[in-house]
Amino acid sequence: MTRPDRDSIVSLLSQLVGIDSVNPSLVPGGAGEEEVARFVASWLESAGIASIVDEVAPGRFNAVGRLPGTGGGKSLMLNAHTDTVGLGAMAAPLDLRLEGDKAYGRGAYDMKGSLAAVMLAAKELAAGSPLAGDMVIAAVADEEYASLGTQALLKTDVTDGAIVTEPTSLNICVAHKGFAWIQIETEGRAAHGSRPDLGVDAIGMMGEVLTELNKLSLRLSERPAHSLLGHASLHASLIQGGQELSSYPARCLLQVERRTLPGESAEDVTVEIARVLGAVERREPTFRAAASTFYWRDAFEAGARSRLVEEMQESARTLLGVEPDVVGETPWMDSAFTQTAGVSTVVFGPGGSGAHSDEEWVSVRDIAACAEVLVDVARRYCQ
Repeated sequence: MTRPDRDSIVSLLSQLVGIDSVNPSLVPGGAGEEEVARFVASWLESAGIASIVDEVAPGRFNAVGRLPGTGGGKSLMLNAHTDTVGLGAMAAPLDLRLEGDKAYGRGAYDMKGSLAAVMLAAKELAAGSPLAGDMVIAAVADEEYASLGTQALLKTDVTDGAIVTEPTSLNICVAHKGFAWIQIETEGRAAHGSRPDLGVDAIGMMGEVLTELNKLSLRLSERPAHSLLGHASLHASLIQGGQELSSYPARCLLQVERRTLPGESAEDVTVEIARVLGAVERREPTFRAAASTFYWRDAFEAGARSRLVEEMQESARTLLGVEPDVVGETPWMDSAFTQTAGVSTVVFGPGGSGAHSDEEWVSVRDIAACAEVLVDVARRYCQ
């Protein structure tokens, strides 16, 4: 494949960035993904790729293109999300601005640059000799919040392999952390502030919980580190409690985030938190508390001898002229869903900076290189 030229990349990226696709679950009133999904599907159709727009939840849309293979080869998904975070304080967030190799705009880096690479790669594959295996081109909704798009897609399209094209600076990502969101509520007894004999301070009790959580955090940092991801971690995120200054607080609510490593389960985290509460209960006879995990996302780790990872390494080595770094990333991605569904997964995308910030850019050269590598990997893997 000849790398896509700069003008083609800039033109496509400008159109993608120019479509407001702010996730409405993050920003009430956000535009959502319908317009960008319809644009992607139409563009793929014009490139000869049969495509659909799928409403995966009310007002939330995927665009899915499919290239049937001739038979006998492995199937592959190229996955990129279309939603963005809010527009923030960017001066002209939907107008692509170029400064040398850097293309600025909301979503340029996270991840419409990757989406452009996927679309250009798909166009090249559609124009060439048919692959043996089927290809799925997935522009999915809602990765920034609940991953409605990829979860819906996996009900109909479970391929042999998937390349999730989150930006990695052309490194090969084979692992990332997961997370749990946990709610802890301590129960006190409301009473007049002058009656300590009647009141039980729920906020004070939560202080005891925080002390034990700090101890747990230290223990996590002392465990053996994952070779690519480092240590698991925990922090207190949000706290609220009490009713007025002159009363003992009847309740206090704490929300905690626990970042997890591959191999850790929701049950593991539940047991940890139960031990934290048990430690307080043993020394505080009036202590009453309850905990629950209200959100869980698995960590991701590619198979130790994944053929897809090996093909990605070979393609990147050949086309980029350097030995690609194999890395782990700390943020959560849709790759956890594909891998958990039994789809061999790797993460690979262009470089840039500024995800979720007011200064976001992607490398145009990296988009070109990413598209070239995706085509080569598909031809290797789907044979």
